[in-house]
Amino acid sequence: MGEVDFLISRSDLHDVRFADAELPEAGGGEAVLAVESFGLTANNITYAVFGEAMNYWDFFPAEDGWGRMPVWGFASVSESKHAELEEGTRVYGYLPPSNHLLIVPDRLDEYGFIDAAPHRAPLPSAYQGYRRTDTDPIYDADREDEQIIFWPLFYTSFLIDDEIVDEKFFGADTVALSSASSKTALIAAFLLAQRQGADLIGLTSAGNKEFVAGLKIYDEVLTYDEVGSLPREKLVYADFSGNGDLRAEIHEHAGDGLAHDMVIGATHHDEMAAGGQKLPGPSPKFFFAPDRIRKRGEDWGTPELEKRVAAAWHPFAEWSGDWLEPRHGSGSEDLKNTYLEVLDGDIGPEIGPVISLDR
Repeated sequence: MGEVDFLISRSDLHDVRFADAELPEAGGGEAVLAVESFGLTANNITYAVFGEAMNYWDFFPAEDGWGRMPVWGFASVSESKHAELEEGTRVYGYLPPSNHLLIVPDRLDEYGFIDAAPHRAPLPSAYQGYRRTDTDPIYDADREDEQIIFWPLFYTSFLIDDEIVDEKFFGADTVALSSASSKTALIAAFLLAQRQGADLIGLTSAGNKEFVAGLKIYDEVLTYDEVGSLPREKLVYADFSGNGDLRAEIHEHAGDGLAHDMVIGATHHDEMAAGGQKLPGPSPKFFFAPDRIRKRGEDWGTPELEKRVAAAWHPFAEWSGDWLEPRHGSGSEDLKNTYLEVLDGDIGPEIGPVISLDR
């Protein structure tokens, strides 16, 4: 089978195709990563939805009008023309949904390296690193599926939890999380549940309510038609859905009693309200993980940040292993079909799609 190169129309996320591609060859100082496997979750859909606004399409450029949606997964160095990077080195990091990626390794140390390709230089550093599996403190060969599915989401959720707690819950008594069954929300709820200071309410669809309640990390689980049961005072809204109608309903319900509206994801990307809508209460504030990473890097230093994230990861990985159901697919058709399922929200919250590409 030839090279797999999965492209998505920037103007219609349902319009996808596979482009003809050639195996890249490394020049001086370059290397080629052979993509092994990666996850597909609502997080990847967020990258596509905000591809223009947040420059996610720029990481792995494609022809005009098309984009390579970033994914997270494992890869191995299949060719290296860099003196300090050995072929066969296995890493975890930010990848295209393609068989191979040509990189310019830089800032190599015992834990990994970054891709210093010129087109990536202006993009957020949080997405540039590749972690060696043989030295990564979070890597566990028995937990590869959990790492593929949850690790990029975990880092974001760790930072969400960190900001909410650092801001003393914004003076609120309750944190309500939309898309409570989404993986990013579940991680954030798991971490926040270890804290003292606020009750957690999960907002979810009627079909997912039993699953979410059964995880026993939320103090209460409400369906979207029960928003009127939310507290009207001292409420933080953590929005993992991007549903504009739901946001408006919560703002109308709580008004000035809403302490903070944190916009995180877009699992309901097709229901986002048009920009500029005037809402009662505080203006929504977009949470951008790289900004928080930068702040904590300055506050704690990067080694301490990584240490704290790793310490929080292992209990979560063990807990999630009790309910996650990895679903493995292989090749271009599984990639396409799984992407469309995730885009349309047709995969249950307990399912973790993992795609391997044929070579």
